[in-house]
Amino acid sequence: MVKLRTVMLTSVATFSMTSGYAACMSPEEVSVPDGKQASMEDMLAAQTAVKSYLAEMEDYLKCLDEEAAAQGDAQTEEQSAAHVARHNSGVDAMERVANSFNEQIRAYKALND
Repeated sequence: MVKLRTVMLTSVATFSMTSGYAACMSPEEVSVPDGKQASMEDMLAAQTAVKSYLAEMEDYLKCLDEEAAAQGDAQTEEQSAAHVARHNSGVDAMERVANSFNEQIRAYKALND
């Protein structure tokens, strides 16, 4: 049983390293409620969801970097470009969600302060 598990883990690790970052999965973006119509509870739930999403995205970016580092010198230019594109896309998504949340917080506060 131990041999089978070792073989399976080795196969998965080898496949992940050769398949071009297949192991890192970007979390799904969260939606932010309209601050002009949302309740306090909606905005607090959105805050929790956004914080969780941003933490998951940090883990995703770390995963991408670890995969790239594991490939080291064996990484092709194409794989390197794919890594940079996925990393930048992740950062862009984080900024988009954070900016959207901040915009809706300002709208909520404008109506409720």
